[in-house]
Amino acid sequence: MPRSMKAVFGCAAALVLLMSSLAAPVLAGPLEDAVAADEKGDYATALPLLRQLADQGNAQAQYILGSMYDEGRGVAQSDADALKWYRMAAEQGDTSAQYDLALMYAEGQGIPQNYAEAAKWYLKAANQGDADAQYNLGVMYGDAQGVAQDYLEAAKWFGKSAEQGNADAQYNLGVMYFVGLGVTRDATEAAKWFGKAAEQGAPVAQYNLAVMLNKGQGVPRNEAEGLQWCIKSAERGYAPAQNLLGLAYEDGNGAPRDYDAAAKWYRLAAERGYALAELNFARLYDHGYGVPQDPAEAVNWIRKSAEQGYAVAEQTLGDRYMSGNGVALDTAEAVTWYRKAAEHGNADAENTLGSIYAEGLGVPRDYVRAYAWFSLAMLAGDQRAESNRDIAARNMTPAEIAEAEHLAHKAKPSK
Repeated sequence: MPRSMKAVFGCAAALVLLMSSLAAPVLAGPLEDAVAADEKGDYATALPLLRQLADQGNAQAQYILGSMYDEGRGVAQSDADALKWYRMAAEQGDTSAQYDLALMYAEGQGIPQNYAEAAKWYLKAANQGDADAQYNLGVMYGDAQGVAQDYLEAAKWFGKSAEQGNADAQYNLGVMYFVGLGVTRDATEAAKWFGKAAEQGAPVAQYNLAVMLNKGQGVPRNEAEGLQWCIKSAERGYAPAQNLLGLAYEDGNGAPRDYDAAAKWYRLAAERGYALAELNFARLYDHGYGVPQDPAEAVNWIRKSAEQGYAVAEQTLGDRYMSGNGVALDTAEAVTWYRKAAEHGNADAENTLGSIYAEGLGVPRDYVRAYAWFSLAMLAGDQRAESNRDIAARNMTPAEIAEAEHLAHKAKPSK
């Protein structure tokens, strides 16, 4: 079974693991012949040899036979037979079999998903030094899958795997040091482990290292080196790095100002659906930086970002409909997008909605709603909202103010 990686603490990232080397053969001659035949694709020769050895109790032959059934290599694919042979080899202590048996339990392949059994077999392989099993066991402790959540244990197993050079464990250990999960928060240690993973080509680690170098977090500030790591991450297709690179070229911050390069990197990230890049790319169309000036195309990218629920884009799209910039003026549509942004906790949109209801701009004047939105904007930190709310209150009865405060209290914008 090809080894699979899991994302740390529920983060979705498909990660490639290396297959453990096979255990030392017990019956060298026939087993070596079987392995050689398997590698050549001569399954007619390999299978009889492996079956005979496996039936005699050879753990390595059992493991190889399990992998053949797992992958459908020279035999009809059969999860049941893969499980049978993996289990026999695993119970004899074969590390690779323990790992693959754990993986089948974790993924529910040919057997009901059982994280507790997966953790049990990962632990056996991890205790024998299997770096991939150590990494996945760390994930399980971090995600509380089959074991009680325990960040100390997660950090321990990530550390063991990281010390063996597992790039994903190195990255996740860096995250734990950066945020202080299971270990004392330590930006220097975080940068160290991000650096090790970055050297192995992990794009998220390269991006995080770039950010830390740009800010001087845990490492001496070095924008030039940060830019190089950002480029490496961006070239591997990591959208946040592509967006950050676009911003660096647009602003001339850490890189020469180059609007064509900014447009290139924003576009790549935007086409991957990265909401912040979609909004940034729209700004280039508004100003004609690196692309033809085109307010309508700007709105197109703002809309893409807004449709993903990015509150700043929702508020910006509301502004465009309110002003008729790049779209037909449409106050009702503006209110729709302001409301979406406000429901996501955007203070500017909350304050704007308050003004719209207070002034009756495209909607019936409603001081109760105005007061409620101004109150929410105040809670979100908008400094204009308090005076706006006080102005609205002058036109309201005590009962209306009480109603408005009740509405504001009921509202629970998501952040």
